[in-house]
Amino acid sequence: MAISININGEQRDVDAEPGTPLLWVIRDELKLTGTKFGCGVASCGACTVHLNGEPVRACQTYIEDVEDAEITTIEKMAEDRVGAAVQQAWLELDVVQCGYCQSGQIMSAVGLLRENAKPTAEDVDEYMYGNACRCATYQRIRAGVLRAAEILEA
Repeated sequence: MAISININGEQRDVDAEPGTPLLWVIRDELKLTGTKFGCGVASCGACTVHLNGEPVRACQTYIEDVEDAEITTIEKMAEDRVGAAVQQAWLELDVVQCGYCQSGQIMSAVGLLRENAKPTAEDVDEYMYGNACRCATYQRIRAGVLRAAEILEA
């Protein structure tokens, strides 16, 4: 079934059956591989994308539910002011260890900073709680989000 979606500012026609997770359309159909598969049950956050500016788990968001929405993936984040600040902070502080979860971490961090421009460490921990990092770089992730807030304030 052909469905037209708006992804990263482009209208794209995709061929997907109803019930197909957005994650598989993004990765397999559109070849945007920055969004990762982690658990398939929306528990780890590796597949986080933005739907109308809000972080969602692409593994549990179905293609038929996004036809009229604006979808943004990690590939487009550097063009966003907040996304660029988060990516800059990640590089400055060497947040990444293995990197597998980091696109989801960044997408969630951007969501937090759009909602709360001056988060506390506790705010970061609470908001980012649903994003798992198998390497346990949580302290560096927290520091990265707080640094991104400083960059945005400057």
